[in-house]
Amino acid sequence: MGLSFGTKAPPTALSGEVVVSGLGKSYGAARVLSDVNLSMNEGEVVSIIGPSGAGKSTFLRCLNYLEIPTEGEISIGGAHVVAGGKLPDKASLDHLRRVTGMVFQSFNLFPHLTVMENITLPQRKVLGSSKEQAEEVANKLLKQVGLPDKAKAYPARLSGGQQQRIAIARALALSPKVMLFDEPTSALDPEIGLEVLAVMRDLADEGMTMLVVTHEMHFARDVSNRIMVMGNGGVLEIGPSEQVMSEPQNERTRQFLKAVLDR
Repeated sequence: MGLSFGTKAPPTALSGEVVVSGLGKSYGAARVLSDVNLSMNEGEVVSIIGPSGAGKSTFLRCLNYLEIPTEGEISIGGAHVVAGGKLPDKASLDHLRRVTGMVFQSFNLFPHLTVMENITLPQRKVLGSSKEQAEEVANKLLKQVGLPDKAKAYPARLSGGQQQRIAIARALALSPKVMLFDEPTSALDPEIGLEVLAVMRDLADEGMTMLVVTHEMHFARDVSNRIMVMGNGGVLEIGPSEQVMSEPQNERTRQFLKAVLDR
């Protein structure tokens, strides 16, 4: 599946597939997203890049209704909603959020809970898991993100990179079909950010479907299957990562890449 401009994408998505058709978002008279279309195969990694104010984070947040899209259709992991400027019915919203895990710039961990409690609480509340089941999953995920010895620690005693890896583990605990990452390393020192990027590379290698808003150009080139470039609330271009980075087709993309790569 590729990006479709000016046409409606099929309103179905199975497993880890993502289909977004005609997505738009307005705040009153201000239009911040316009006719964004994207189709992703299961296991694909798409990085979203572009200048500040392009609508990248808004697009990502619309996919699980942290922002309410004004128009368009969204299908993720079998969940399908038609946007109309309001929340969908509870069952549809719960399904959509159940199949999408999200990691933010800020870590959003509960400071009064231990690492183990941060990861097990969503499982018990959302999935109805027992304490034992939730802890078994949490221990596996802590090993996966390289922090098996931090189960009893509180977030304040962890580095930023460790907290972000715990946030990834917490999102994975609900077994999402698709992971959404919104600038997950932007609040971290570059060296610490490498810890988080390594976990994300492992997830990509394991076949997790991932949409990543990022300023990490090496990650976008080396880990992503495709890169989507956004500007002025729309898609400037999308294509294979190496092609977009080396031979961008859009002049605005060329200007953006020259600015970020020449720093």
